[in-house]
Amino acid sequence: MSAFADRPDRFKGYRGAALEVLERFQVGVWSQVRVVSTRGRFEGLILPRQESADASHVVLKMITGYNVGVEVSGITEMVEVGYREAHYKIPEQDFPYAEGKPNVTLLGTGGTIASRLDYRTGAVIPAFSPGELYGSVPELADTCNLTTKKLYGVFSENIGPDHWIGLAKAIGEEIERGVDGIVIGHGTDTMAHTAAVLSFMVQDSPVPIVLVGSQRSSDRPSSDAALNLIHATKTAGTSDMAEVMVCMFGPTSDQYGLLHRGTRVRKMHSSYRSTFRTVSDIPLAMVDRHLVTPLREDYKRRRTDKNVTIDAVFDDRVSIVYYYPSMKPDVIDSLIQAGYRGIVIAGTGLGHVNKGLYPALQRAKEAGVHVFMTVQTLWGHVQMNVYETGRDMQALGVIPGANLLPEVAFAKLGWVLAHTDDPDEVRRMMLTPIAGEITEREPFDGYMILQGGLPEVEEFNLKHMF
Repeated sequence: MSAFADRPDRFKGYRGAALEVLERFQVGVWSQVRVVSTRGRFEGLILPRQESADASHVVLKMITGYNVGVEVSGITEMVEVGYREAHYKIPEQDFPYAEGKPNVTLLGTGGTIASRLDYRTGAVIPAFSPGELYGSVPELADTCNLTTKKLYGVFSENIGPDHWIGLAKAIGEEIERGVDGIVIGHGTDTMAHTAAVLSFMVQDSPVPIVLVGSQRSSDRPSSDAALNLIHATKTAGTSDMAEVMVCMFGPTSDQYGLLHRGTRVRKMHSSYRSTFRTVSDIPLAMVDRHLVTPLREDYKRRRTDKNVTIDAVFDDRVSIVYYYPSMKPDVIDSLIQAGYRGIVIAGTGLGHVNKGLYPALQRAKEAGVHVFMTVQTLWGHVQMNVYETGRDMQALGVIPGANLLPEVAFAKLGWVLAHTDDPDEVRRMMLTPIAGEITEREPFDGYMILQGGLPEVEEFNLKHMF
């Protein structure tokens, strides 16, 4: 029997016409091949296919690191020039500790920054433990002494109140232990939600708390995982900004990252590496491999004590309702009937919904449901005294939410309702700023392309102002 025939899973995931081509040319999964096709010449490593993939392509990992699907109907020649079975497990390595470096704890929750590619399904799965991150990003040792703790191993869409409470308590334990900074590895989809919740659950931290993730997984050449991690540990270990922050790419290049306040940040693009934006404000700082450069001065400073307020509670009977034209009152009624205690409405314009919802809003008031208005425009304040509809809704118990972002209002309302159900106290707590979630006004350049105060924005302004 040939060596080719002895290879386990040599056709893994391939079927139909694609399988016939591999069998004809005596090549298979992990074969390094040269391919001649009517579409051109290719060279790469044959990868396993997804279980649900089509039967008309062979997938190659090119030398560039990107994958390409070659249509089998056009293949005229396929020659094996080598064999290299890929292993996507990075061994854990002990982190090298050194006197004088700051001590940083990395709390792992899962997400793309701690993941690998599963060729059974073609999905990125949370499989790397936090300790493996040093094996893939040894530059982390240049900045700090890193301790890693894996709290969870889930994608961020599966993170909820129990995880938030566990994270807050773990942060308190690390601060009590005397760490100089904390990094939280987190999936990007709900990173802003977690940053907002932690901003209320963890108050007056003496050290930086930095959430970080990546838009592109570590197996891709364009991955932002390593640089984001380097920036996050640099911030946690050396910055004097003692707040909950999100650290992600600034521009699309690898030039620097941005530090966003946890209550004013939002993911604004599904796949763009520079996806996170500070909304209705400007970021806290720029960070690169060597330096953290503040963009503003009104941040909470690092302290040498271990005092922190951990208030890890959350009532999950809260919902966000995104208003749309012709919305029916049963949307609100269904939440009332299901026992929800708080509703955040993302209204149009200055904070509007149609009059057809008014009876349902009245029923919410009578049921003691706390309703807050935010704006789906994201930038700008709720202004419910400008038009008659806004004043009518206030009479129905709807409370203007200043310029709370809808997700931040959701996070804060869940936290507030875990403390009290008294309407006056709920209103007071919601509208009293705790962690920069409400700002008096927007910066004049806060709505500019990218972010106000950054070099590329200033250059853009100068070029297009006249």
